[in-house]
Amino acid sequence: MSRPAEALINLSYIRSNFARAAELAGPARVMAVIKADAYGHGAVRVAQTLGTADCFGVASLDEACMLRAAGISQPIVVLGGVFADDEWPAAAAQDLQVVIHSGWQLEGILRANLTRPLVVWLKHDSGMHRLGLDDKAFSEALGALESCDKVSAVVAMSHLACADSPGDPVTAAQVDCFEGVLASWSGARSMANSAALMTRPQCRYEWVRPGLMLYGAQPLISGESSGQDLMPAMTLRSKVVALREVAAGEGVGYGLRWQAKRPSLIATVAMGYGDGYPRHAPDGTPVLINGVRAPLVGRVSMDFVTVDVSALQPVSIGDTAVFWGEGLPVEEVAAAADTLAYQLLTAVSQRVRRIYQG
Repeated sequence: MSRPAEALINLSYIRSNFARAAELAGPARVMAVIKADAYGHGAVRVAQTLGTADCFGVASLDEACMLRAAGISQPIVVLGGVFADDEWPAAAAQDLQVVIHSGWQLEGILRANLTRPLVVWLKHDSGMHRLGLDDKAFSEALGALESCDKVSAVVAMSHLACADSPGDPVTAAQVDCFEGVLASWSGARSMANSAALMTRPQCRYEWVRPGLMLYGAQPLISGESSGQDLMPAMTLRSKVVALREVAAGEGVGYGLRWQAKRPSLIATVAMGYGDGYPRHAPDGTPVLINGVRAPLVGRVSMDFVTVDVSALQPVSIGDTAVFWGEGLPVEEVAAAADTLAYQLLTAVSQRVRRIYQG
């Protein structure tokens, strides 16, 4: 019998979250970002579910080709751009749209031998300083692409560094910078990710790019609320596989990090960092056992975790343990483990069975 670790994924919740994103977008078109296997939810299944999306966003040519092979015919944007010049013909053959964020990519498309012209998304560095062209290079690239017969259309885009903090003045500065370099531009623009879509109406423009919110996680920093009623699409769960009584003063797990202060009942659950659960999760990180919160105790190992269920008796072998999902927001677990919901969702490994409903 297989390990009981599984990710229950509610596709109806993803549809609901997408509908909310589309509602917020207003007249803007919506790119559903499904990179990193749709943040661990299964890119093909999510793409099949979101048939009304105007396009999909992925990180690489490989991710895009996987969707095409599965029969996804909607426009697909390769957000990371090409990683080598020989990927341009493949992008054209698969009818993909491609981001250009660097000068060498611009030079590559200008000399590429393509079977069809491409839609290009040209990335401006408005202040994040990770990818994108500076003001001068961006303006020159716009002119070169608009006059290139290998390009059928150009979308101007940028990426926000601090959108997850609604009050941060950096976002307004980036918007001003982006609009300044596009003062004479009449084409389509794109800047808003999930957080900006929720909180910054002024930068929704012609295209928005929701990602995390589609999966029901809040994209804003801990302690802030978007005010949006999102539905958590993934419930990561497993089963109790062992129970043991531990005497006061005894330790549990590698290094015996956690020491029992009183006689305790410890449940061992089939979930570990080999499944994508964070190894660095501290003692006290919440876990739901039969729907009731209990603290993680001891170090997370590759295949198992231990939970103090002393206050939850009776607990039995085979009882359900939920690590995040309905009743336990992934953001709360991320905060406890000093990480992000993005990392937790995308880290769920392939040995965890995906079970789809809705």
